[in-house]
Amino acid sequence: MSDVICVQSETSGRLIRARPDGIPLAKGDRCIIESELGGDLAVVVDDHSFLCANPKAARAAVKVVRKATDEDVRKFEWLGDRERRAFALCLRRIDERKLPMKLVAVRYFFNEKKGIFYYTADGRIDFRQLVQDLAKELRMRIEMRQVGVRDEAKMIGGLGVCGRCLCCTSFMKTFEPVTIQKARKQQIAINPTKISGLCGRLMCCLAFEEETRGRMFHQDDRLIED
Repeated sequence: MSDVICVQSETSGRLIRARPDGIPLAKGDRCIIESELGGDLAVVVDDHSFLCANPKAARAAVKVVRKATDEDVRKFEWLGDRERRAFALCLRRIDERKLPMKLVAVRYFFNEKKGIFYYTADGRIDFRQLVQDLAKELRMRIEMRQVGVRDEAKMIGGLGVCGRCLCCTSFMKTFEPVTIQKARKQQIAINPTKISGLCGRLMCCLAFEEETRGRMFHQDDRLIED
């Protein structure tokens, strides 16, 4: 069994495979894992999961940096508070400059030297003055990063029509193309309000259903041949 555990990010809520590399962790323990922001706080949700402990998972899993201390927890709480304040500040500056953009989220690097402001917009935005305002008041490097509506739903989260947490938020790493043909193949009524997710795009689970149905039909064909 591969040395891989399952943790849940306390920042995004996503379930992530992680390699403890000899660090003793049990279910419920908090730890610091590698992330693009220099570190993320996560809680161990399964230390011996069959779904997480497979050969391929070890190669894709992130590394556990260390077991989280009380100081680490306080640091992330402090960063979260600063992110919320920066979000409110950016909203005010966007409104003052009447920029046609929607702020989605703000994420600070663990070392506090840089902040990423995620936004959606229909086209290109001249936000140079906005960046100068933010850099002057927050005293850090500012990066404005445009994302799509599917990425917006992934970052904000929510519940799907099934009543469960959105797939893109909980476990999906990348988005796969979802076309209307997938719904037609499953003989689903083409009703935009029924087959669209919170992002307004076709639900990702349409692709999952097609894959599952394909495996079922393949198994039925084998039974008939036998």
